Amino acid sequence: MFEVICNDRLGKKVRVKCNPDDTVGDLKKLIAAQTGTHWEKIVLKKWYNIFKDHITLRDYEIHDGMNIELYYQGALAFCSIARCISPN
Repeated sequence: MFEVICNDRLGKKVRVKCNPDDTVGDLKKLIAAQTGTHWEKIVLKKWYNIFKDHITLRDYEIHDGMNIELYYQGALAFCSIARCISPN
């Protein structure tokens, strides 16, 4: 068992204890339990790589003390992106 630190870069850091054989989806559920956010709205990244839910932490080489970027996916984010892209 090891600890992963998830930072949303808005002032919230979440420390989660997990196993190397846990999937990213399992990690999201542990983060959701601490933050109160629904796990399906959580996006985990490292640099520009978005982690997929069905892959294990070991496969992504996530280890003890590693920092992961935490983002929240939601309707407001998609609306603001749509306004930037639309020609109107």
